[in-house]
Amino acid sequence: MTRLGFALLSDSCIGCHACTVACKSEHDVPLGVNRTWLKYIETGAFPNTGRAFSVMRCNHCDDAPCMTICPTSALHRAPNGVVDFQDDNCIGCKACMNACPYDAIYINPETNTAHKCNFCNHRVEVGLEPACVTVCPTHAIVTGDLDDPDSEVSRIVARDKTAVRAPEQGTNPKVFYRGVDQASLDPTRTMINADGMIWADTTPDHPTITPTMAEHSGTGVVARTAYTTTHHMTWKSKVSGYLVTKAIAAGLMLIASLLVVLGHADEQAAVGVVPAVLAGVFTAATGVLLIADLKQPTRFLYILTRSNTTSWLVRGAWILGAFAALVGLWGLFGIADTGGPLKVLALPVSLLAAGVAGYTAFLFGQCEGRDLWQTPLLLPTLLAQAVVAGASAYSILDLFMDVPEQQAIRIAFLGAIGGLALLIATELWSTGSRHVELATLEMTRGKYAAQFWFAGALNGLLVPAGLLVFALAADTTSPWPAACAGAAALFGLFAYEDAYVRAGQSVPLS
Repeated sequence: MTRLGFALLSDSCIGCHACTVACKSEHDVPLGVNRTWLKYIETGAFPNTGRAFSVMRCNHCDDAPCMTICPTSALHRAPNGVVDFQDDNCIGCKACMNACPYDAIYINPETNTAHKCNFCNHRVEVGLEPACVTVCPTHAIVTGDLDDPDSEVSRIVARDKTAVRAPEQGTNPKVFYRGVDQASLDPTRTMINADGMIWADTTPDHPTITPTMAEHSGTGVVARTAYTTTHHMTWKSKVSGYLVTKAIAAGLMLIASLLVVLGHADEQAAVGVVPAVLAGVFTAATGVLLIADLKQPTRFLYILTRSNTTSWLVRGAWILGAFAALVGLWGLFGIADTGGPLKVLALPVSLLAAGVAGYTAFLFGQCEGRDLWQTPLLLPTLLAQAVVAGASAYSILDLFMDVPEQQAIRIAFLGAIGGLALLIATELWSTGSRHVELATLEMTRGKYAAQFWFAGALNGLLVPAGLLVFALAADTTSPWPAACAGAAALFGLFAYEDAYVRAGQSVPLS
């Protein structure tokens, strides 16, 4: 087996874009997206300025996170070491785009599937070089077998000073840069050129260091990006909404199981039927949101029929399916008004509910390109959110039906809010990578600050906590304070999740 790789000689690159044009022509790449592109950065101040070029593309990593997270193995390893893709398997989930630390993957607007540089594997397999190599006028793109010490690319890597992009991610990229300015490889050290120069208006949608990030992150910016390509945020409100709907479904069954433990298994409506029906509805809503977010929604069953078992998208689908089955069984026993079986189901339902709430922590953990999501605190945060969501739903239900153990639910509600506030605060004040620092700044001081502080923290945590403290202190039987707390908490939960999901994608990767 060979290990094909690139050596990109930035000290020989003249910025002619021949490689980009050849790539687009070879693969019929549509306008607005690129498999390979040229990046310009400018350093210094007039009259001592400089411009540096670097070619950006897939790094064909030895430990490729895009392959691990892909639920259908549409991204796979070819025998020559190239990370290739199979259009027919792709469901357009965009998980690979968040897993890639290099912004190398895009959704082809014509096929609605994930595409990227595949080393021109159709050419390589018949003995030809990639299209970009053949057109480069200065031989600034070199390819070959990295395991062959006599290959030109191996000699360059062994002899010359080379660098790779984002080595801290541990993906072992197989694209090596010679003579490159480090600011070109680390996009957190540059800002978009906004002075009206040529090219300045070609990349308005490219994620870059925002003024908030630059102002509060120290002296990190050392250059400006004069030209690059556009990259868009991939996961938005549908993903934020899915985090909330599955938290409600899981939380309802956690509270229902708690009520069974407290001796209320025979409460047909409040324990046996209503929570199961609502949990089923919100589980179905979770599935609808997930499918609606796919670029190829008609292929959603590929997650089950062409499963890549390393992907937490696949594992999450299994957990959701098992949870839905047990919830359905719970509801049937509730309709039959037989409390005994619910006592048996309480433990497995609670475990699956925790799995439904928490598996996204492992899914986000596979998104190697989004450092904000890599925190070990995400799992307990999601579990606390599920308890908050379940207690909120039960508090609102208390307006329409007799819910037992109101005080116990309110205590659990208040405790979960306190735990969630502590977890969020710990995360905000913990140290992390520069990517974590910049994403946190954007969430708390930048574009998403109002959403985070007012809708998420104030409306979602402080207001519900105050209402619950009042209800508990007054020992009131009125359901209204807790119901209002529940509505505020659910609204705040979505606001926080949406800010968190978007801020995690706000840091530039290329």
